[in-house]
Amino acid sequence: MKILIIEDEPELAADIGAYLTAQDYLCEYAGTWAQAREKVELYRYECILLDLMLPGGDGLDILDILKEQGQQDGVIIISAKNDYESKIKGLHAGADDYLAKPFHLPELAARIYSVIRRRSFANQNNVLQNELKVDLSSRVVTVNGAVVSLTRKELDLLLFFISNKNRVIGKSALAEHLSGDIADMFDNHDFVYAHVKNLKKKLTEAGYGNYLKTIYATGYKWEG
Repeated sequence: MKILIIEDEPELAADIGAYLTAQDYLCEYAGTWAQAREKVELYRYECILLDLMLPGGDGLDILDILKEQGQQDGVIIISAKNDYESKIKGLHAGADDYLAKPFHLPELAARIYSVIRRRSFANQNNVLQNELKVDLSSRVVTVNGAVVSLTRKELDLLLFFISNKNRVIGKSALAEHLSGDIADMFDNHDFVYAHVKNLKKKLTEAGYGNYLKTIYATGYKWEG
């Protein structure tokens, strides 16, 4: 799952990124208002960590851009502003949560998990579809009660498909989801095919209901 860290303090951004990467998130970074605007206009994220005081502009304006585009990215404001008025203003502007600096990284990770669970999985800890179960907190997948061992990218793909149930997802969108803003550097989407093929193989061998369909010349769709 992709996280955008909009933070102008390089050391803090690096610390957040290292911690979240160890939690199996794919992290991207923006250190200025202009970089943040470019990222949110080009890419989609499961959660955005948004500092308010950015070189070149106000972080709250990034929330306005997201609203103008109709995007559903989760947003947690991380700010040194700890006053009541700033928190209310940020939440009213569209942020899902507000965390004042300094904060503990485990608390930040817990809030990210909560935002993603609420936005993508109807606030459920477990995703259930007949014989298939995904425990979001432990990141364990089972089919008919038997654990299916997935790589991090395979699990991310599975959750991405499920959270976009009954929608056709193009190969470019999958490439971006798996690789972030470096997806355009690849000459083709062979790596997407490989991950999807491996995911389907493991789920099929475990006996799942063949919910993941290939849409010819377009992409894939999770039915349910």
